[in-house]
Amino acid sequence: MDDLAGFLRTRRSRVDPAAVGIPTDSRRRVEGLRREEVAHLAGVSVDYYVRLEQGRATQPSEQVLDALARVLGLDETERGHLHRLARQRRRRAKAPGGRVRPELLRVLDLVTGAPALIMDHRLDVLAGNRLAGLLYGRPIPGLNTARHLFLEETGCGLYADWETCTLDVVGHLRLAAGKYPEDPRLTSLIGELAMGSERFRRLWARADVRARTHGRKTYRHPLVGLLELHQENFPLPDASGRELLVLSAAPGSPAEDGLRLLAGLDAAGGDAASPTVNARVRE
Repeated sequence: MDDLAGFLRTRRSRVDPAAVGIPTDSRRRVEGLRREEVAHLAGVSVDYYVRLEQGRATQPSEQVLDALARVLGLDETERGHLHRLARQRRRRAKAPGGRVRPELLRVLDLVTGAPALIMDHRLDVLAGNRLAGLLYGRPIPGLNTARHLFLEETGCGLYADWETCTLDVVGHLRLAAGKYPEDPRLTSLIGELAMGSERFRRLWARADVRARTHGRKTYRHPLVGLLELHQENFPLPDASGRELLVLSAAPGSPAEDGLRLLAGLDAAGGDAASPTVNARVRE
């Protein structure tokens, strides 16, 4: 699903030759670096690097990978992805699964003033608290945020920073594909998104990777308006590939008032949504 050769080609095409000391002129037709230039800068033979990009060379050493990462200007996330792709033929990681532990579900119940979700590497929402269901305006079971973002009309309207969100989601799925290349459910999801969304196809072809850690998320809720929230991702300490996501509002902010109003509408029997309270998906 994801491969070392393709990743090297896309990264090579984005390096400015001038930034690595290679003079250019109007006759240059190659976008980024040539293969032989990468090989020279990384200290490997041209033949070996060509075989890497053609998928014919296996098990490059850690030193070679580090040299390529330096030449290609990879950040920490991209470096990790490069090393995982190179190890794929040696060790295939099994896609994690299993039930959400009851203890984690109790943690969700304790989060009352902010939407909170448990999500897996495929961006399937496995559990969510009441405010999460109200934010998305739909039951949590069956929600996949990538599918919601790219294929569902309500998703496009909900995310005020939709274009940025699409970059984050595709970058995350690229990382997941590198970690779990033989996960059939992930393969199926990526195929579905590629068939249904031209933007997804274009972003996927770029082979960008992004690690989700924290940052601003802005939602445009149909009932309470704009909600500028802060998303914090907490990887769960069980090597499951799952995360606890909490979307908090700054104290005294309009977003805090909006979340309070959203919770109040539901408590008063308003039209906020009819999500299943504390809905869970157990695999």
